[in-house]
Amino acid sequence: LSLSFSSFESGDERNLLVFTPDITERKRAEEKIRAALREKETMLTEIHHRVKNNMQVISSLLNLQAARLPDDKSREMLQDSINRVRTMASVHAQLYQSEDLTYIDFGGFIKDLVSNLRQSYGRPESPVVIEAETGDMRLSIEPSIPCGLIVNELVSNALKHAFPEGRDGKIHIGMRSEKDLIVLTVQDTGIGFPESIDPTKAKSLGLELVNILVGQINGKVDMQVDGGTTWTITFPVKNERGWRNG
Repeated sequence: LSLSFSSFESGDERNLLVFTPDITERKRAEEKIRAALREKETMLTEIHHRVKNNMQVISSLLNLQAARLPDDKSREMLQDSINRVRTMASVHAQLYQSEDLTYIDFGGFIKDLVSNLRQSYGRPESPVVIEAETGDMRLSIEPSIPCGLIVNELVSNALKHAFPEGRDGKIHIGMRSEKDLIVLTVQDTGIGFPESIDPTKAKSLGLELVNILVGQINGKVDMQVDGGTTWTITFPVKNERGWRNG
């Protein structure tokens, strides 16, 4: 608040006049801005909540359809689609619960994802241990959905194929930042991915989807087989959409 002073003398007395600007209009304008921001945050929260609920409805409908299918192969294919819908719903659930509506706690998201996959492909007491190491990594919604779907596909593939006949083992999910890159790894101690198959040219829907999603985040995918399979996906912290590591 700026003040203007003016003084004058009258006889033996000195008088001081203080002129203060009227800030009523500025306060009203600031309150309008704050109200608009609160309204926008409420609207974004409601949008994420509704998207999550709509996807849960879709998931339930697909579950009903899966129960009516006559063969295991068809039910498995539909279950894969259900898990993809759940993964996208989980991103919106994290944003709905977050104080920051633009970023999610990727560690919390991975925890929910692992729980869903365990229900789909095995029992909670399964001999396969799934662990995640993401630190305090946060991602905005744009890369979160592709990254979540990539993890969903790779972990699902490992649970279905890397540990046959009740074999025990471990799946490790990691995410870290390195300079201007984010590095996402999914590593298992299973029987190993066939080295004769080029993961960038694989014909399975899951791996085709992984390659498409990696392209969406301007990333690169690498696969190493050594007593198990390690997938490494690297993508820039910032790209033309302004993605960044929180």
